Amino acid sequence: MVGTGGGRPTVYPTLLYADAKAAIRQLTEAFGFSELSLYEGEDGTVLHAELVQGNGGVMVGSKGRDGVFAEAMGDAGPTGVYVVVDDVDAHHRRAVDHDAEILVPPTDQPYGSRDYMARDVEGNIWSFGTYAPEIGA
Repeated sequence: MVGTGGGRPTVYPTLLYADAKAAIRQLTEAFGFSELSLYEGEDGTVLHAELVQGNGGVMVGSKGRDGVFAEAMGDAGPTGVYVVVDDVDAHHRRAVDHDAEILVPPTDQPYGSRDYMARDVEGNIWSFGTYAPEIGA
């Protein structure tokens, strides 16, 4: 299977926001993502941004633009994304310190994960936890 041996991730959730700059700010400040790239239009809209955490990433853009993808997405949402983190409790504290809306506090799950759930500034659901299934070679 292609893409299971490390290197570049092969799956990127893509989310469009009415206020992509506010979403990027929350994702980096509260949820610990790093901004890899940001492309803006002349009017300041986010044409494309890539945010990374660990060996994964998400793509972010502004709603209301022209183009096949933006039109196909329309007013889609909310979306749910799961992100693996090493220290759930520290990650949760960071999110709380930045006023993220916490839906479920850090909880030990019966399948061995510890995770919590939060809502971003436009209603998307983000789960952060230790569950990281192995993808076979």
